[in-house]
Amino acid sequence: MYFQETNPIYLQIADWCCEQILTGKWTLGERILSVRELGAQLEVNPNTVLRAYDFLQNKAIFINKRGVGHFVTEEAKQEILTIKKERFFNEELPFFFKTLQLLDISLDEIKENYQLFIVKHQK
Repeated sequence: MYFQETNPIYLQIADWCCEQILTGKWTLGERILSVRELGAQLEVNPNTVLRAYDFLQNKAIFINKRGVGHFVTEEAKQEILTIKKERFFNEELPFFFKTLQLLDISLDEIKENYQLFIVKHQK
């Protein structure tokens, strides 16, 4: 995994975990990798992974069953979508709209390009 310098590593790991859930690689109710296993896989300190897991636990995305491990909650996917949509609408979309305005790009052009994107990236 490539880490950006702009965001804390634990938040990038948390985002990566959320992506695993949204793409279906990790299923609801599934036991996930231990802190040490994921730390080794991502080549980061296990304490950093633990911080990411704690963050996700506080967001009701993971649950820790003492002595057994961390699991994806049944509500995880909906929680992730809610959090990511809010972040998108509050942080990314205003910048996107400003760029559209500066480049004089119409919503019709966006729609056309979005439809091409969907066709190209269909599963």
